[in-house]
Amino acid sequence: MTRTVMVRNLVAVAAITIVSVGLSGCDYWPPALQTEIEQLRSELQSATAEKTQLQNQFASFAKVKEDLQAQVDDLSRANRDKSTMITSLQNSLATAQERLAKSAKVATPKAGAAKPSAKATKKAPAKKKAPAKATH
Repeated sequence: MTRTVMVRNLVAVAAITIVSVGLSGCDYWPPALQTEIEQLRSELQSATAEKTQLQNQFASFAKVKEDLQAQVDDLSRANRDKSTMITSLQNSLATAQERLAKSAKVATPKAGAAKPSAKATKKAPAKKKAPAKATH
């Protein structure tokens, strides 16, 4: 019986020792492991710096994208306005041409209705306007 008590005490002491060493951790780090840890820390710092730089670039690109999208929206709006104006002007031109054609038909005398008078003066030919130069 003394022997079993002694074995139990020895097992208990061994268990407590193992648990205490396991909980406290080991303070000894081999030099190769320390070097690897330092290398990983420096890689982590450089990766963090690169991440920050990329985030800043992303924010800058997002701002540029927003500015360009605003310009596209403005130009699209201006394009719609100009298209509407062109359509309106084309309709006005068509209407004016129709009125001109109707008034020309009304103004032309009938072929046999009027005789040309002998004293009719010859009109000077109309001066042709020089075509306007296109400016860009």
